[in-house]
Amino acid sequence: MASSSAQVLLAVERYRKGEASLGRAAESAGLPVGQMMTVLTEFGVRSRIEQEDYRQSVENLARVW
Repeated sequence: MASSSAQVLLAVERYRKGEASLGRAAESAGLPVGQMMTVLTEFGVRSRIEQEDYRQSVENLARVW
């Protein structure tokens, strides 16, 4: 599924506001977590990788594998 720019922008904003973890933001943007981190950097949003983000990322990875 290709992500739209609107999906990505919404995910960036939700992450920036603390409304979504990194994993959830990536999922809603339709992007892998690593690519979402790059997008956040491009938008000047500091990553706040926390335990919840890490846990969510591991769960997402488990679903893919």
